[in-house]
Amino acid sequence: MARMRTPDSPRTSRMKRTTRIALATAVASALALTAAACGGDSDKKDDGQKSSASATSSATGSGADLQLPDLHGQKLEVAAVWTGPEQKNFQKVLDQFDKLTGAKSTFVPTGDSQSTFLGTKIEGGAPPDVAFLAQNGVLHQFADKGWLKPLGPEATAQLQKNFSPGWQKLGAWKGKQYGVYAKVSNKSLIWYNNAAFENAGASVPKTWDDFLKTAETVFESGTAPVSIGGGDGWTLTDWFENIYLSQAGPDKYDQLAAHTIKWTDPSVKTALTTLGQLFGKKDLLAGGTSGALNADFPKSVTQVFTGNPPAGAMVYEGDFVSAFISANTKAKVGTDAKVFPFPAVGTGKAPVVSGGDVGVALKDSKGAQALLTYIASPDAAKIWAQGGGYLSPNKSLDFAAYPDDVQRSIAQALIAAGDDFRFDMSDQAPAAFGGTKGQGEWKDLQDFLAKPSDVAGAQAKLESDAAKAYGG
Repeated sequence: MARMRTPDSPRTSRMKRTTRIALATAVASALALTAAACGGDSDKKDDGQKSSASATSSATGSGADLQLPDLHGQKLEVAAVWTGPEQKNFQKVLDQFDKLTGAKSTFVPTGDSQSTFLGTKIEGGAPPDVAFLAQNGVLHQFADKGWLKPLGPEATAQLQKNFSPGWQKLGAWKGKQYGVYAKVSNKSLIWYNNAAFENAGASVPKTWDDFLKTAETVFESGTAPVSIGGGDGWTLTDWFENIYLSQAGPDKYDQLAAHTIKWTDPSVKTALTTLGQLFGKKDLLAGGTSGALNADFPKSVTQVFTGNPPAGAMVYEGDFVSAFISANTKAKVGTDAKVFPFPAVGTGKAPVVSGGDVGVALKDSKGAQALLTYIASPDAAKIWAQGGGYLSPNKSLDFAAYPDDVQRSIAQALIAAGDDFRFDMSDQAPAAFGGTKGQGEWKDLQDFLAKPSDVAGAQAKLESDAAKAYGG
């Protein structure tokens, strides 16, 4: 799953921009307003005699001009990491695409070790038609290997019409446009059980120090304050990235993301020490250290919003948490389940880290290009948004498509900020370091969660694994 690092990549220079602050301010303002407030597309197509099917959308400035080909008799395989509610919501998009075109699409889950799964299928001569890559670094890896097919003119037209230049550039590599960022996330949010907070008399924190004080207050009320999905190592990378971005700043963040500074840098020591203020207090973790290490991401969410009292009061992760809350608990987002921005650390600004899944074609087929054209339109985004737990950078999507004020406010902040964001650090890394289960950063941070007092040991292991993956 490792990819070769390309020196002086466009990504490195592009991500040097100091762009975090505007989005942080916008998201914080939107969420503050939300907290105060809270306290069928057309599915018809021609009978198959015509060469194309026209899809329309009610969204302002939408894809009324979208033309999709007749794909009767054609089968498409589509691969992504999504499971559970995320997969079910995406299946609705595929179902509508099949209705419009006559295609028959099949979804294939890749598992967390995505590049290994896809690489094996590609090398075996049986790639899926379209894959949604969860890591930007994998797009670069696959493009360098010649495994990706550039976007066709129809998909490119929808992309240029509906997406800001920053999101277009993230789907490009070495001058060619390969992908559409169809599903993104604000990964700087902490969700909390409102009843648990009220029972504890806890207030929403704005700084890391206040966050730790709030956690202590909740603990004293008899509820474990923080639920951590440490069984899935990717959640731990997100914890680190938010602290590091806020504390070390955007320039250092870009340098560490590109591995132009080492993981033994003093800034990493400071961030890990800060993270250890939480990880090192087992009473603050739902189920203690063992519970945190054995809880996967879905469990980390559901155990905060079920039970009386719940197993935990807060859970950190992105906007997609809302889909898991709605699908797996009786809690209502915005009332029972509320959210606040990841707190500012030290003298830094409140961080905002974004992640996303980029749709790419692995086969040079009419169906693959048609699906990416549809995915780049507001028509597909509208269906996806209505299911919840979804955030789109498609600026033509009507905000009314989002199912509640919480998600609507997060989406409005994203679009208003334009290209002002920082992309998930681990997703920029070679997959062997930042995106493979049981190895690299995922495993190293799980080991750190198990022994948060060993900051130097964690740094040394992180740097050793990073050096191997980045090629030096």
